[in-house]
Amino acid sequence: MNLVQFIDSTEQRRVALVDADQLLVLNQVTTTRELAQLAIRENRALSSLAEELTSGHREDYQAAIETGRILTPLDHPDPAHCIITGTGLTHLGSAAARDGMHRKPADESEELTDSLRMFRLGLAGGKPQHASQAGVQPEWFYKGDGSWLVNPGKPVALPAFALDGGEEPELAGLYLIDDDGLPVRVGFALGNEYSDHVTEKQNYLYLAHSKLRQSAVGPELFIGQLPAAVEGSSRILRDGAVAWEKPFLTGEANMSHSLANLEYHHFKYPGFRRPGDLHIHFFGTATLSIADGFRTQDGDIFEITAEPFGAPLRNPLRSVPADYQPGGARSL
Repeated sequence: MNLVQFIDSTEQRRVALVDADQLLVLNQVTTTRELAQLAIRENRALSSLAEELTSGHREDYQAAIETGRILTPLDHPDPAHCIITGTGLTHLGSAAARDGMHRKPADESEELTDSLRMFRLGLAGGKPQHASQAGVQPEWFYKGDGSWLVNPGKPVALPAFALDGGEEPELAGLYLIDDDGLPVRVGFALGNEYSDHVTEKQNYLYLAHSKLRQSAVGPELFIGQLPAAVEGSSRILRDGAVAWEKPFLTGEANMSHSLANLEYHHFKYPGFRRPGDLHIHFFGTATLSIADGFRTQDGDIFEITAEPFGAPLRNPLRSVPADYQPGGARSL
């Protein structure tokens, strides 16, 4: 089952079930967050509650996509209460690209990079045998709050200070913290964990800077048990044609960490268990166009698809002028 948030033909917010090329609009709730809160209060499965709340109101899904009316599948009315984070070096092929970015020339050192060390730690201890055990910590990073999130179909910004704007096709977990301070996974979505890999390549300590970029998830929220193996495709379109394309693999069968381990190491921090908050957490990838020497440019369109996530996630890349100049903050 997949859910979509959108603006309907009467310009009202709605949440709907996806039924092929139709959206089955739900009654009683207008957002996914409201639906999840109701399911928690009534101790109901989200899928059965959504089916129960379907109305006779249908909307054309493709028309909503083409007119730019699709929203992020889970959001908060106060963007400061949506926290966007991620983990890297979690996938079985992820070490190669990162190791290549961070490796010193052969005449300087043949020691393992920190990236490769981190990856090997995950291989050895990222999937504990028992759910009650904590595995090794993953790499972790912060991407911003809900104001940094871009709706499906809308441009992701290439800042004037950026050295690169590169896609990262990933799965994301979308969570609501309940009234008892416990995380509840509402569902999964396709994500573009858009980053600046050229900045990161200069020095791995610039990773934090490189991740402070916009990102996108959706358009559909997958409800239910995630398949062990997920195969998708990441494309970059330029002037109406495919300029770069590559498959990507995700899901626990293709990962060095279990999802439960990644979730534990995020939500173990009390500040990330504040009742009412939303969390969007990217699980990592092994596929990057920059690893193939491809350079994105203004106007490129990122397209990410995978079963069982329905419609593709598309976002164009747009350069934006500088809006803050050197010189520091003013004094009062």
